[in-house]
Amino acid sequence: MSHADPASGAPPGSSSGASPGAGPVPPTVAPPPPVPARLGLVAATALVMGNVIGVGVFQLPAAVAGFGTIGIVAFAVIGACSILLAVVFGWLAQRLPDTGGPYVYAREAFGELPGFLTAWSYWITAWASNAALVVAWAGYVNVLVPLPGTGRALAVTVGALWLAVLANLAGVRGAGMIAVVTTVLKFVPLVLVAVVGLFFVRAENFGPFVADGGDALGSLTAAGAVLMFSFLGVESAAVAAEEVHEPRRNVMRATVIGTLVSAVVYLLGTVAVFGLVPHGDLARSTAPYADAARAIFGGGQAAGTVLAAAAVISGAGTLVGWTLVSARMPYAAARDGLFPEIFRAVNRRGAPWAGLVVSGALASLLTLANYTGGLQSAFTALALLTTFTAAVPYIFSAAAQLLWLLTDRGPEGRPVSTARLARDVIIALVAVAFTLWLVAGAGYAAVYQGVLLVLAGIPVYVWMRWRAVVRAGGRNVRGGASGTVKPQVR
Repeated sequence: MSHADPASGAPPGSSSGASPGAGPVPPTVAPPPPVPARLGLVAATALVMGNVIGVGVFQLPAAVAGFGTIGIVAFAVIGACSILLAVVFGWLAQRLPDTGGPYVYAREAFGELPGFLTAWSYWITAWASNAALVVAWAGYVNVLVPLPGTGRALAVTVGALWLAVLANLAGVRGAGMIAVVTTVLKFVPLVLVAVVGLFFVRAENFGPFVADGGDALGSLTAAGAVLMFSFLGVESAAVAAEEVHEPRRNVMRATVIGTLVSAVVYLLGTVAVFGLVPHGDLARSTAPYADAARAIFGGGQAAGTVLAAAAVISGAGTLVGWTLVSARMPYAAARDGLFPEIFRAVNRRGAPWAGLVVSGALASLLTLANYTGGLQSAFTALALLTTFTAAVPYIFSAAAQLLWLLTDRGPEGRPVSTARLARDVIIALVAVAFTLWLVAGAGYAAVYQGVLLVLAGIPVYVWMRWRAVVRAGGRNVRGGASGTVKPQVR
């Protein structure tokens, strides 16, 4: 986040190079202590992979089976576009290696209100993702320990959300260690199904290419919107950039490596599950990877139990990782006076406790509100909702990169060749088009709910602007982009 520049005399919280009055006057309190950089390349990569490959990977083959085998094609398309989006986030982190990621990019490129809407939308995405993840996670807990009745299942899901909050209150170092351990543990069974399972697939299990004779493009778009939930988190290292060691180098590497490996595992695993579980059974399954393991090892319960345990471990790590991210975005916005001051409060371990507690409470409420229709329907609805809310910060981030490419050509100056500039512009344009395509596939219900949630932030923004005016002694404080001078590589 932008801090005071001794040479320019800019106040804390204002953007370096911004003209006077370019944003709200920040609260007149002591600046927060610097966030210690505790995540190395391995931990940052594990954070990305852990947030991307959560328990959703164990549930999504069933979620898209209803569209037909075209779901596999959708996975390939979403994976390729997500890698390009990861490259864009890596470039942006080289320019602005500050906590907040998409919020920082939107604020610096387009001004205060787009920055606020990006932070607000991403915050919704973070805690809503946890609600979706914990619902899918409960399906695999049920394989290990039967959860009869809605009451017991809800108690387990909500309890898991708050355990993730407690883990993060202990500090980022502990959260990073959990991400590394759970990422390693969950990869073994995933690779087992993805690689060994390919030798056991049966062609008749794949079912029709497009289910129920539907439109291929429409099915691809709808399946892609559901599947994008599986790639939410590609920006995790960028959001926590100040906590990454040497962020200008390591955020790019962690983001691209983590996304690429995740895409390969996703695609191979999905092909294997589609070929191991009959199409009709897969569409109704609440634990498709466990069913695939039983198909490999002859229908015994042991294999399914092992895969269910892997899914539970995976879900635990992802919940911890997304809970970490959910508090960093409001913390970054609060430092600039765009979120309530309470969100910048940290405990003695440096964890933004207010953001963690509020995000945990909202995820719990959303889980309770969506669980009445059953596990699979709740997971699909929440996945589509988060796909829409994630599209807002993604499109602002990609558009910021495109703007900077066309104006100052990036943090390293003009690219060495026209070909490089053309390549970078094309990648940014694909990222913008990709996010618009996801919105089109999210469906009316998800877009309707998502728009309401995003617009609900406007009163909060007005309130924060009013407080800024009051602190300025009644002087109108104009918002806007922070000038034409862009932050340079330090």
